[in-house]
Amino acid sequence: MGGQLRLQPRTEQKLVQLFMYLMTSIAVLVLVFILVVILRNGLPQLSLEFLTHNPADMGREGGILSTIVATIFLTFIALLVATPLGVGTAIYLTEYTVESRVTRIIRFGAECLAGIPSIIFGLFGFILFVNKLRFGWSILSGGLTLAFMVLPTIIRTSEEAIKAVPSAYRLVSFSLGSTRWQTVTRVVLPSAIPGIVTGVILSIGRSIGETAAVIFTAGSALRMPNSLFSSSRTMSVHFYILAKEGVSMPKAYGTAAVLVISILVINIVTYYLMEKYIKRKS
Repeated sequence: MGGQLRLQPRTEQKLVQLFMYLMTSIAVLVLVFILVVILRNGLPQLSLEFLTHNPADMGREGGILSTIVATIFLTFIALLVATPLGVGTAIYLTEYTVESRVTRIIRFGAECLAGIPSIIFGLFGFILFVNKLRFGWSILSGGLTLAFMVLPTIIRTSEEAIKAVPSAYRLVSFSLGSTRWQTVTRVVLPSAIPGIVTGVILSIGRSIGETAAVIFTAGSALRMPNSLFSSSRTMSVHFYILAKEGVSMPKAYGTAAVLVISILVINIVTYYLMEKYIKRKS
């Protein structure tokens, strides 16, 4: 087709770079806009009293201490259960089996699990943990439900991190007489730690920000949790209820600001520690 308009390769490359820069700028601007709105309205609400007192009068008064504690407990339980299961599954898929129909089924199941809406996980947790196992609306029920939610993320990120470790590392370890388990624990996993930690960080973010599944399983009580079987309200649920019911928008923005700052601090600290770990290993 002699009549077709063809761009010079250099011009085409510049247009593609411009397009990519534009898409990246839009994504960053959306993130900045969200942060500015939340922090501008939420930071004025933050104080020592807000962070160290329990909610009162349905959240109109007091602070968010009990919701902070509940969020920490739920996230800790979720990671305590999901991390060994996820990393163990990834090790099995990459180091202890060959590609087969079984491994493809496991991967397909994990991918399907990642696409299930959180409200379905909430219904599952409500039926299994709250009713069948009689844990009731509790920290334990919510944490176990979140563990199943974040499990696919940990499996996939850990598997890709382990796959990225060069095969030469394994061959050298085997040639020195190491067993497969010794190779996995002393060679493969230390090299894959950054990728595995990335999956754990993503899981922390999802656990902290989850609402639907937590309402169904952990409940929304405002009291301070005193055991794993106590019902309590996380920060995300507290923010949702305050905003949806119109109880107190200033308190809602303050809670959202604490959520955002917490996730930012977790990411910054974790990546800083990982950078130090990588430099020490290299």
